[in-house]
Amino acid sequence: MKRTRLENTPCPTARALDLIGDWWTLLIVRDAMRGMTRFSEFQRSLGAAKNILSTRLKALVAEEILRVEPASDGSAYQDYVLTDKGIALQPILVALGQWGSEYLFADGEPCTRLVDVKNRQPLRKIELRAQDGRLLESQDITAVIPDA
Repeated sequence: MKRTRLENTPCPTARALDLIGDWWTLLIVRDAMRGMTRFSEFQRSLGAAKNILSTRLKALVAEEILRVEPASDGSAYQDYVLTDKGIALQPILVALGQWGSEYLFADGEPCTRLVDVKNRQPLRKIELRAQDGRLLESQDITAVIPDA
């Protein structure tokens, strides 16, 4: 099946998935948030073929989610560093991880969890709130589709 491009749709979810919906892409961003910067680190963590990883990293750089910098240790290597656009993906990854830990693990099954660096406590579940601070449920949210 040929992949349909969604970059011109008025739906921001579809546009975002068009860009970051590939699972390799989100796992690279996850690893970058954990402090990985080198091609070899990403490859070791993900077990990705070099050609696939290279393609994904180039796409993330082209989309300004990552930027390439000279290696921080002064070596001939280069580092892949998250941009502000890349860092802004953190709430998405946190929400995805929270959903996964709630619904995809059996009781007592070991599961990676995110904690606050300061006090090592698990993060509070992400909540959706209105502009006035009200906690929103699924039925409280709707999409406003622009006129064509």
